[in-house]
Order: sequence, then C-alpha cells, then structure tokens
Amino acid sequence: MGTFSFNTTPSVVFGAGSAARLGEIAAAQLGRRVLIVTDQGLVAAGLVAPAVSSLEQAGCAVSVFDKVVADPPESVVLEAVECGAGFGADAVIGLGGGSSLDVAKLVALLLRSGERLADIYGIGQVRGKRLPLLLSPTTAGTGSEVTPISIVTTGAHEKKGVVSPVLLPDIALLDPELTYGLPAPVTAATGVDAMVHAIESFTSTSANRNPISAALATEALRLLAGNISAAAHRGDHDARGKMLLGSMLAGQAFANSPVAAVHALAYPIGGHYGIPHGLSNALVLPAVLEFNLPAAESAYAELAPHAFPDLAREPSSSRAAAFIRRLAALSSDLGLPPRLRDVGIPADAVPMLAREAMKQTRLLVNNPRPLEEANVAAIYEASW
Repeated sequence: MGTFSFNTTPSVVFGAGSAARLGEIAAAQLGRRVLIVTDQGLVAAGLVAPAVSSLEQAGCAVSVFDKVVADPPESVVLEAVECGAGFGADAVIGLGGGSSLDVAKLVALLLRSGERLADIYGIGQVRGKRLPLLLSPTTAGTGSEVTPISIVTTGAHEKKGVVSPVLLPDIALLDPELTYGLPAPVTAATGVDAMVHAIESFTSTSANRNPISAALATEALRLLAGNISAAAHRGDHDARGKMLLGSMLAGQAFANSPVAAVHALAYPIGGHYGIPHGLSNALVLPAVLEFNLPAAESAYAELAPHAFPDLAREPSSSRAAAFIRRLAALSSDLGLPPRLRDVGIPADAVPMLAREAMKQTRLLVNNPRPLEEANVAAIYEASW
C-alpha cells in the first residue's frame, strides 16, 4: 500500500428538518452576518425561508444572493462576491444544487483572501484563507458539500475547476427534506452522477487512490443503486435520505481519489449544449466503461454486486460486462434519454466535442485506460 492522504469536511450533520434548525445547529460556528448563496427556484419553492428564519432567531443578520444558475459563469461568482462584500458578510452558506455550493465555496474564499478568480484555476493555486462556510445540498448528486472542487464556466462554453482543500466547508448539512420535491428526471440524473463518482473513484489511477475512498465508493454505490428507482419513481422519503447520504459518501471518495473520463467527456456536452451535468454523464457512461473494460475488468466485477446484488451469481468472467449492461438499462428504466442524438446533439459535433474533452487533462490522467483524441471521438460516436 502506497502513501496517500485523505481529507474531508470536518463536520457532517444529517437529519430531516435540520435546515430549519440551521441557526441552532451552526450559528455559533459561522458568524453574525451570513450570506446565503442559492437560486431563485429554491427561494420561490420556500426552501430558503426556514433557514433564514432560524439564523435570524439565533441572532444572525442574513442576506440572500439568489442569482446562481446552472453551470455558473464567472460573472455570477463575482456578483455574489460583490454582494457579500457590500453586506459585510463574515460567513457564507451555500444552499442548493452543485452550482450553488460551488459558487458559495468561491465566494467564501474570495471575500476573505482577496485573490483574483482568474489566478486560482487549477490544482493547488489557492494561497489565501476563506470565511466560515456551511454547505447544504438540495440534490443527491454532486457531493459538492464534501469536495475541495468548484467548477466555473469560463468564456462561452469551457469549464475550469478550482481545486484546493481550502474549499472544503466547515459543515456539511444534509437535510433529506430539501430533496423531497425534486422532479423524477432531476432525481434520476443527479443520482446517476453520484453513481459515476463512486465508480470512477474506485477505478481511478490517481496517485492518491486509497482504501478509504474505495470503501466509501462501494457503500455509496450500494445506497445509490439500491434506492434510485424508489426515489425517482415514487419519491420515497427513506430512499431520498439514503440517496443523499450515498451522494455524500461518493463525494468523499472522489474528492480524494479523483474521477476520470466519464466526467471529462461530459463537460463539453454540458458546456456547448446546456445538458445537465448528471445527464451528460449518463449519456457517455456505458461507452466509456466499455472502452475501459480491458484495463478495469476486475474492478468493475468487484463493484458489480454492490450496485446489483444479483450479479454476485454471475460468473466472474462475465460479471464486468453484465455490470455495464445493467447500468445502461438503469438509465433507460429511469427515463433518461439514452443517446446523444436524443438530446439534440448532431453527429457532426463529435470532432469538436472530442477536442474539447481532451482539454480536461486533470481528469483524463486518472482514467484506467489512456485516451487519445481518436478514442474519445469513438466513444462519442458510440454514444450517439
């Protein structure tokens, strides 16, 4: 066993209704002037008001920045920073999907450190400290509440990441009630995203691949695969809670043993065609796993029974291939579009997507099987 490090959010709070007790739970660890970073949909749905009320009852002044959008551009991050500075925020709360949590991380950092966003893209470029930070997810997907990563859309289509342990929040607050009203398509797509986190973390070739991440990934996959259908099709509350926990565990896993080609190929799909990140992952997942099969067969075979217990009876020689087939069938059963053509991506976009995906070097380096641009193009073609 080689040398590795494992870092995660120091405090995790899980419980239905915990967001409405946010002041009681966390005010003492935050500050007296709290900026909440969220989106207008959650404000309109009434999911933000209980948190604001609880913080105010605990003696905090609260300002709400609700202009986060999917795949947030740099301008949203900078506007949120300006809002926080004007308010005099001494703590930040991110409440929402992965986009809101990612923006909140950067706002907490930039408000205190004074660094320029353009200077901190990449791995380990952050030099300063951040304000106290709490993140509370409203989807079971990104695991952003326990990852040191923030993804921003730069320019028209390209995405860049800020990666630093400074971005890990002080508290991750997991309230299953915040996910109860998620529509089935969102539940399905974000759930598949979390499953991809677990799969890619388990098979990552990162130098920091480690047994802690592997254990978290297998438990995450068990919770996610075992509950995603009940959560998406029936909105089952217990299943939604298990999905939220599974998403967090997968986030802890890939935060330390990073993801790879599925995510690298998903980013251009979202950046150029506005396809939600989870669905982008689902669209290329089977073809990427097929490509990886010669290098990752034993790992996929090991994962298979955690996701689909009946595959334990499958002969070891065919278990990995059966695992890939079942993942493809799961996406279909969840009602997700199966192919790139089904979401309006033309066949002639493949060369451009392949070129863009090859820019995601921080992800591709972790893939079990090395990829050239021709391999990436072939995977997009197989997914079309």
